[in-house]
Parts: sequence; structure tokens; C-alpha cells
Amino acid sequence: MKKLVAEAFGTFALVFAGTGAVVIDAVSNGAISHVGIALTFGLIVLAMIYALGDVSGAHLNPAVTLAFAVSGRLDWALVIPYIASQTTGAIAASVILRVMFPRGILRWG
Repeated sequence: MKKLVAEAFGTFALVFAGTGAVVIDAVSNGAISHVGIALTFGLIVLAMIYALGDVSGAHLNPAVTLAFAVSGRLDWALVIPYIASQTTGAIAASVILRVMFPRGILRWG
């Protein structure tokens, strides 16, 4: 159970920080830039690996989870629960960002 909570939290942090950087860049007319967005994604992954790596492996991504299972580094019985936890964390972060920015960032011509 601890592993699944760690995966949900890690994926939540990744999506909230990374996608949040994209949203803030859009609403601030490019104040963060592509470099800032890339750094945000990279640094949050780094932070989550340090924080959660010993607990769950800090996969943070269903593709990584599948790769670990295929390579024999993760029990196949954990694949579906890991992916469900990651999906839950990502959706929760997306919902919170949507509540924080209800009008969205898209500008249609």
C-alpha cells in the first residue's frame, strides 16, 4: 500500500508542477519559457526520485512501470496497481489545476 501511495503522490507532484509550469507560462505570456518548463519537469522528477525512490522505485509513469516489469525488475502483479495509482495522481493534479485556472489557457483564433 505504501508503494501505491508513493506512486500516486509522485505522479501528482510531477503533473501538478510540470503542467502547472505550462499553464503559468501561458497565462503570463511566456514568462517561464520552454527552458523553465523543461527545468521544472526535470527537477520535479529528480526530487521525486530522491524522495520516493526507496519506497516505490519512483516510476511516475506507466511506460516506466511496464519497462521495469518487462525487464524483470518489477513483479507483474504490481503493474496494474502501479498504473492505477499513477493515473489517480495525474487526474487529481489535473483536476486541481483546472479548478485553479477554470478558463483554461487555450486561445482560439
